[in-house]
Amino acid sequence: MTETYREVEGILFIGDPHLSSKKPGRRKDGNFSATVLKKIEYAINICNERRFVPCFLGDMFDDAVEKDESLKTKLIRILRQCWTTPISNVGNHDKVNDTLTDSDTLAIIAESGVLNVCTKAGAFETFKIGDKIVGLGATPYGQSFPTDARPFFGQVDQIVWLTHHDVAFENPYPGSVAPQAIIGCKLVVNGHMHLRKNVVRVGATVWFNPGNIIRQHVDAIDHEPAVFALTAKGSLEKFVIPHEKIIFDLTGKLIDAISPGEAPTPESNKDFDSAFVNLLNANSSMEMAKSDDGSILLEDIKDKFEREKTSVEVQDIVLGLLSRAVKNEKQLIAEVKV
Repeated sequence: MTETYREVEGILFIGDPHLSSKKPGRRKDGNFSATVLKKIEYAINICNERRFVPCFLGDMFDDAVEKDESLKTKLIRILRQCWTTPISNVGNHDKVNDTLTDSDTLAIIAESGVLNVCTKAGAFETFKIGDKIVGLGATPYGQSFPTDARPFFGQVDQIVWLTHHDVAFENPYPGSVAPQAIIGCKLVVNGHMHLRKNVVRVGATVWFNPGNIIRQHVDAIDHEPAVFALTAKGSLEKFVIPHEKIIFDLTGKLIDAISPGEAPTPESNKDFDSAFVNLLNANSSMEMAKSDDGSILLEDIKDKFEREKTSVEVQDIVLGLLSRAVKNEKQLIAEVKV
């Protein structure tokens, strides 16, 4: 039986786009979804020019069910422009349930025929890159990656595996998994963690986390959005995605948002009471008016709750105070407008 594979010049790894019709609170761009689509299109153009296959690492969407139909249409239109069918792993934001279902937007995009989606851990596809046969496997979020990748493939020269997990690239943290040697696997490329991480080698397996192509939160302020291609040379080639350096409005920002897998900064250990008072004294009503996805103030406080493991009782008290404060501010603004 003859093995079938796609002949490509490389695999372009594209970090989580988190495409959404809702703008993250501190982004300054007027049309967030257009910004993300432009970055996806830039990656697709690289693939068209270099004959790479686009490989999304998961979290194509920020919400499992995206309500903006025009946004889906625009994404389909961009993916259809690719010289070959792009592929994608499944991230935690892509699905409502444990596995991808027909109600999830990513499944709809896949059904349109413009995207191959890996929904189950195991071998995904085989490519010929240069003179090498490369097997590509994947583990969607919430599933286990293998200790031995060889049984999933026939005769291949090397194996690459996609993951979407909390991986302890530098320092272990609660819920993270340590990089491990996967027999037969040369390279593991991880999504989910928003910032680029130093490459880790365990045995013969190299683990790499390129980070997202979009900066959602202020902890990614210094992150350089880029995509990386595994080429026939056997190395990773970097392509920086054009981006605006200063994209966040930091007005009144006192508590850093933390992306998956990022350690809190020393500033996040400030006394909670004083931080809360300072936040309330900030120009919160003006800031909240800039946010499409909810109160920036609420975002900051909830981030703090998570990092500090604040008890439910204390959370209820603080959020109750915040709710009343916001209500009073809105009433005051309404009276001023009248």
